[in-house]
Amino acid sequence: MLRLKRKPTKGLIGVDISSTSVKILELSVKNGRYWVESYGLCPLSSGSVVEKNILNAEAAGDTVERAVNLANPRSASAAFAVPTSSVITKVVEMDADMRDDEREVQIRMDAEQYIPFPLDEVSLDFQVLPEKLANPSRVNVLIVATQTQNVETRSEVVELAGLTPKVADVESLALERSFALISDTLPMGVNTVAVVDVGHTMTTLSVLQAGKVIYTREQVFGGKQLTTDIQNRYGLSFEEAGRAKKDKNLPDDYEIEVLEPFLEAVVQQVARSLQFFFSSSQFNDVDHILLAGGNANIAGLAKLLQQKLGYRVTVANPFLQMGFSPQINVEKIEKDASSLMVACGLALRSFDK
Repeated sequence: MLRLKRKPTKGLIGVDISSTSVKILELSVKNGRYWVESYGLCPLSSGSVVEKNILNAEAAGDTVERAVNLANPRSASAAFAVPTSSVITKVVEMDADMRDDEREVQIRMDAEQYIPFPLDEVSLDFQVLPEKLANPSRVNVLIVATQTQNVETRSEVVELAGLTPKVADVESLALERSFALISDTLPMGVNTVAVVDVGHTMTTLSVLQAGKVIYTREQVFGGKQLTTDIQNRYGLSFEEAGRAKKDKNLPDDYEIEVLEPFLEAVVQQVARSLQFFFSSSQFNDVDHILLAGGNANIAGLAKLLQQKLGYRVTVANPFLQMGFSPQINVEKIEKDASSLMVACGLALRSFDK
């Protein structure tokens, strides 16, 4: 049973490998404010990553290398994330005065109770949580475990690109870090937030309560469906449909015949995911929806979600209060911002205490 990589490291770059692209992000702090130092986004070749599983490490490594060349970061040390769906998390109560090595021994002894894999195939980490318990001699400890293969595959991809993998994180924990940058820009009184990430093939609902992820649900549905709809409607190849969507080069009936039915389908998916959350928890409401992912900026989506579901909806942008170094194309990063929540959360690992 390996320990996940987690030592605080200065000068980390965030490497987010999704199903369609690789994002590289490097941050610094100047005068108490975060600055974006370098940024690169490169599309992945089709089939190299499917539903967050890396199927072709060499192709993914090539794409990471291209993104690194585009970003031109100062550091070669990387933080990457494994998908939330591949991770088991558990909070256990332990003695407060245990040393880390004692705590690790205890966790290993108890691990078989809640980890359904052979322990020699598991990478594991833990963190003492800051909240105070009624009994001051006890603490809550967050345990995170995943199959080692999930970590090793991503490590290999990062190394193939010429980077040194220093930190293995979890997407949901990276999201929490980015959300902390956005939370004070939300309306007063917002405590329970649904982050809806509409990716290429996956739509992920993450519900945050007081800044912590308390629920995650992934559905196989995303922007790829819109490309397929364009392909079928206008007799194009999938590649041509993708280009037409990106360039907004589509016939006059596109909005009514293709886009509007797709947006309605997204709303239905989100409504269904929220119902699953409500039925499996003590919650029956959220205060706000934050729209993230590569499809968050599709014209009309935020407005339709707000109309149909009755919640205030804003598009995620973790860079609202950041500065940008001169080499950053601000217009491009602002356009991509909603899909950079995980990359940003990984880059923030540079500033771990």
